[in-house]
Amino acid sequence: MERIYITVYGLEKLKTELEHMKQVERPNIIEAIAEARSHGDLSENAEYHSAKEKQSFIEGRIQELEAKISTASVVDPLKINETKVVFGATVEVVDVDTDEEKTYSIVGQDEADIDKNLISVSSPIARAFIGKYEGDEATVTTPGGKRTFEIEKIEYKEIKI
Repeated sequence: MERIYITVYGLEKLKTELEHMKQVERPNIIEAIAEARSHGDLSENAEYHSAKEKQSFIEGRIQELEAKISTASVVDPLKINETKVVFGATVEVVDVDTDEEKTYSIVGQDEADIDKNLISVSSPIARAFIGKYEGDEATVTTPGGKRTFEIEKIEYKEIKI
């Protein structure tokens, strides 16, 4: 399985979800299946089939989380000593055309959340920023056309997931 890059904060998020799935969701669905079984004929029991389907989803998600955690290459942004943009950077940029200021943190795919300005390292914006220094410009092709950003500041700090 290929390695995935993730911040220490994203890894903690995955571990928390895994524990919840194992300690809460799995026991709840086992109980729901037992309850549905007690209602008799399983071939026509919609509750039973629904619970079994949910169990399949839960077990699949547990396997997926365990695989991601076991193959993760964990990056701690606090330990990065770089002057250019790399994975784990928090980048303050200005849109050259609109003068709009934005701050993005470059994280792993499982951590990305555009509402929190957490962008996946594989996103077009992050790929345009990677390798750039403060003062550099990065051009990104978006559905609305090309946008150019000037990199104002690069930091390596705690990322709120």
